[in-house]
Amino acid sequence: MAWTSPWTLAGLLAGIAGMPFGARAHLSRRDLALVFARWPWGPGGAMTLGNVVLATGPDLDASCNTYEHRAGRCLHPQVRLGDHERAHVYQYMLLGPLFVPVYFLCGGISVRNPLERAADHYAMHGHGWWPWG
Repeated sequence: MAWTSPWTLAGLLAGIAGMPFGARAHLSRRDLALVFARWPWGPGGAMTLGNVVLATGPDLDASCNTYEHRAGRCLHPQVRLGDHERAHVYQYMLLGPLFVPVYFLCGGISVRNPLERAADHYAMHGHGWWPWG
């Protein structure tokens, strides 16, 4: 977790900035993260920064569509948002401060991004959070 600390610190600062606007923090052992629920900014869903998840909803138990499903590439069942975000926590734990540059080099927030597809795979099946292995 120390390897993720630069992005975890950024997540903590963003989460704390949202608290006066309704964000609430709780530790999720299941998701290996400090979760800021009801984070007031963003289009919906969640974003992971190190071991911090910023979620616009009340918790990470919401169901969501996979990236490939939303792009019309296939029909997937909905997945638990927290399971998808936990895969990103694992990815951060492996890549540490390199996660964000690698993420954007791979396509950013897009169905083209293998990190996003791997997170969806993990959320559907409980394994396969790493895209290159």
